[in-house]
Amino acid sequence: MITSSRDQERKERQDKRFISKETQTTAKYLRRIEELSGAPEGMKTFLDTLRHIYVDMKGIDIPSSQKTIGTYCVMVPQELIYAAGAVPVKLCSGNYTAFFIGDDITPRDACPLVKAVAGFKHTGLMPIYENCSMMIVPVTCDCKKKIAGMLSDYCNVVTMHIPTTKNDDDIDEYVMQLYDICEKLESVTGNRITYDTLSGAFYKVGRAQYELSEFIRLKKLSPYLIRGTHAMTIMNAAAYMHAEAWADALRSVNLSLSLRAMKGEKVTNKKLPRILLTGSPIVFPNVKIPLLIEEMGGIFAGDETCMGERGMWDPPVITDNSFDGMMRALANRSLRPCPCPTFADNSQRIYRLKQLIKENQIQGVIYHVLRGCLVYDFEYKLIEDELGKLDIPVIRLESDYNEEDVEQLRIRIEAFIELIKLKQPPEKSSKSRRAL
Repeated sequence: MITSSRDQERKERQDKRFISKETQTTAKYLRRIEELSGAPEGMKTFLDTLRHIYVDMKGIDIPSSQKTIGTYCVMVPQELIYAAGAVPVKLCSGNYTAFFIGDDITPRDACPLVKAVAGFKHTGLMPIYENCSMMIVPVTCDCKKKIAGMLSDYCNVVTMHIPTTKNDDDIDEYVMQLYDICEKLESVTGNRITYDTLSGAFYKVGRAQYELSEFIRLKKLSPYLIRGTHAMTIMNAAAYMHAEAWADALRSVNLSLSLRAMKGEKVTNKKLPRILLTGSPIVFPNVKIPLLIEEMGGIFAGDETCMGERGMWDPPVITDNSFDGMMRALANRSLRPCPCPTFADNSQRIYRLKQLIKENQIQGVIYHVLRGCLVYDFEYKLIEDELGKLDIPVIRLESDYNEEDVEQLRIRIEAFIELIKLKQPPEKSSKSRRAL
């Protein structure tokens, strides 16, 4: 009994240290985001959401009668979860404190995202994890496969096989997986997924996709109306908000940006190098790279990451107005346009990057690699070669979930921005964009 009491006291002390470190680090990054100039009206809702989850350490803001379903990838259709009367919550995290705990219980070379997930489940202190009735894990890499096994020790876990190609047979197999997930969701929630509930879910998510399309249109305008770090904050907050609540909040931001455009207002009077960020996901609170880009004199103008715009970029297209037609639309949307490097042929990724470079007048690309994220790291050379043909400079930045590499990243990002200033004056930049 004495040993048990001492163990309990030790755990309580560890929990207090975790909570203290977790809340302090998150609050610091929220302050840095708030201190950036040019935040549009309506940003407070998204900042408050992240503060609610990571500083106040609360669950997502939904009625207590609704269940939450955790997801670990944008390839999990939110519509199915809403159709079952539940709410999806993305559980990928960039938490530094959870990463350090996970570092002790996962292999050294596992990616930081997986280590943070393991750390959160090990502590059992984050409501967004503990409140989930089920977790859906698409197996996009070996680490995701192993984390699914680890999570199954704590809760009900469903894995999804992600094909390496996108042919019709793969789509058919994926549709069958979606039907299987429907059955599991119905079992957990006690609600039937019907034609009407799925149609309603399409509408809910569709509202968010519409507002996002307007947001992206406004982001492309020159001069820029919003900083990329603020845009990334908005996209990360979507992980912890009901789709309709997020759509309402984003609509307020869009109205603010539209008003700025009408008045000719802009984020900055300086002509800053325009940077596109791609590669491994940028997950709150690990937003050091977006912050450094804008603190070092660049403008974070484009985002091609799975925690950014990619998740809702392509709405489902229904060609067959039946239940099966909607299921097939979800499967097609999840796989066919997705530029994730988990696929063997990733020519769509090159096309998408070129499209973003042209649309956002990009002058340089930062390719972010989380240490141990092999699927993204493997593609860097191909992308460097392809962008080199367009005279677009690209730099590979490898990072972890810690603050020890911040100064090194700062130096490299500052040097990259200076290179762009020297390499691509405005006249040459415009010619390069017309050649795309």
